[in-house]
Amino acid sequence: MRIIEPSFEILDEIKGDEILRKIEIIGRVCYKSEDRITEDSSKKFISSILKNGHESVIEHEKISVRIICDRGVTHEIVRHRIASYSQESTRYCNYSNEKFGKELTLIKPIFWDENSEQYKLWLESMDQIEKAYNKMIEMGVTPQEARSILPNSLKTEIVVTMNLREWRHFFKLRTSTKAHPQMREVACKMLDKFKGIIPIIFDDINY
Repeated sequence: MRIIEPSFEILDEIKGDEILRKIEIIGRVCYKSEDRITEDSSKKFISSILKNGHESVIEHEKISVRIICDRGVTHEIVRHRIASYSQESTRYCNYSNEKFGKELTLIKPIFWDENSEQYKLWLESMDQIEKAYNKMIEMGVTPQEARSILPNSLKTEIVVTMNLREWRHFFKLRTSTKAHPQMREVACKMLDKFKGIIPIIFDDINY
């Protein structure tokens, strides 16, 4: 059994200033104000349209992210309708194989200290599930059948592609203090990264 922290990887090569310039060119078609484009006009223009709620313009750009988290978190991620998803499948992945180290990989719960009784009970439960899963596979049970006992804590990888408007919606919901702690754990880190590589678009979203 292996326990890891959640993580993510942006799969696109992001050039934030170029993205802003492209969005400005597209957005100014609506107002026929292309003649007002200058070397440094994009930030002011995009900031203005976002304040005015004209967010459809930023749908023209998308970003793909590989997220490593527990399966419980992915159940929340895939509720975002305007997106594309590709996820590690427990139907086809046989975790008792050498490829997976013959063990389950689990995401460490953020809400329990490692020395707490809650964490120790969680750990014991995960150990029992791993043993039962491997035993079932040994008995000839297929991975898609054995997955019925796999926990929400199981590590999974999901590639998420959203346009910038939907990423804004995602971050507003998933970095809120009302969001699930493990969803918020990865979403806050992602928002910080997005803010660092793309100016203006996410600056007004705080947690």
